Amino acid sequence: MSAPGGEVQARPGTVASDVAAEFPDLRLLTVTASAAPGRSPPELRQQMKDLSDRFRGSHAVVMRQAPIPHAYRVFYRQVGLDPDADRTPVEGAAVERLLRGAYKSCNLLDDALTISLVETGVPVWALDATRVEGELGIRLAGGGEHLGRGEHAPPVPPGRIVVSDDRTPLAVLFGELAPGHGVAPETRRIMLFSVGVPGVPSIHVEEALWLSMSILGAA
Repeated sequence: MSAPGGEVQARPGTVASDVAAEFPDLRLLTVTASAAPGRSPPELRQQMKDLSDRFRGSHAVVMRQAPIPHAYRVFYRQVGLDPDADRTPVEGAAVERLLRGAYKSCNLLDDALTISLVETGVPVWALDATRVEGELGIRLAGGGEHLGRGEHAPPVPPGRIVVSDDRTPLAVLFGELAPGHGVAPETRRIMLFSVGVPGVPSIHVEEALWLSMSILGAA
């Protein structure tokens, strides 16, 4: 994937052989660019409002039958998650919209990730690129590992599927990010990553990454 002008390039992450054997169509894409968090400009806040206005309760009802949300629901069950309890990202965003009455504008990064998620159905997560060592990949956590490298990094149960750099897990698959590794006010280089599952064409994963980066002004 490249943005117009070729400034932003997506890279495939690795998938460990034992994970790939069980889930052969699981894949990870990352993209890194110079970008900083901050307040959402007025036009982005308006875009969030327009997105809210387009969403109605009926959309939430039929959403889970749409191809991409359905694919994530199926994969959740395959890895032992209950999508009705641990909602997929796009369904979680839909429920939040209904409960809060709108997609509330928070900041530049969160708004970018929300818009790309709602528009494509594909979730994107953000890390401070300077806290990532090497390349990201998907693998099983080993014994005694922790989520991140901070003093208060929580333990990760062995066998849990994680997104890891060359040293440690940085995220539980479809779960929390490692404390201290997410985007902070001082971040000036952001790494976005997205996970594609069976039934989700790669072009949609690429689109989610590119849309996020374009809103951040990095594309």
